[in-house]
Amino acid sequence: MIPLYDRIANALNSSANTILPTLARFVFAATLLFYFWNSGLTKFEINPLSPGVGGYAQIFPKVMESVGFDVSQMSWFHWAVVVAGIFAEFILPLLIVIGLFTRLAAFGMIGFVTVQSLTDLYGHGGIDQPATLGAWFDRLPTGTILDQRAFWMVVLVTLALKGAGALSLDRILTNRR
Repeated sequence: MIPLYDRIANALNSSANTILPTLARFVFAATLLFYFWNSGLTKFEINPLSPGVGGYAQIFPKVMESVGFDVSQMSWFHWAVVVAGIFAEFILPLLIVIGLFTRLAAFGMIGFVTVQSLTDLYGHGGIDQPATLGAWFDRLPTGTILDQRAFWMVVLVTLALKGAGALSLDRILTNRR
């Protein structure tokens, strides 16, 4: 029985480098691609270089509140951060889905989701809302921050560590070198 188990385990181990990254990219595309793209669309009105109230309010909620939601009072720094966020929400997910510079894009998304989560917790007051914050080991997998984003991170860390997998532009470029 043990030799059979070992053969199965070895077969699974040898296929993991192909299956896991491809599966992670598929899950990312199926669950998060349009989430991030739709979020990016809410941050500008005419084009990504001219963020709207929604972009500033989502990324700098307390600052926007302090200036009465008057975008003209935001600094160039605020503009640059919002524009970078807009481009990140479109470009990084696309790179992950097509498997191009996947590790770099996954690390970028890990940073993005971390900042997004901190903004949701401290900027938007999620830290004071137990249903939004959630709690690990509480039998309820519905908390937006601790529960759902932990799953997002597992997908992204898988891609950062394993790369894009066999079915990717990264693999095509690597084979051409």
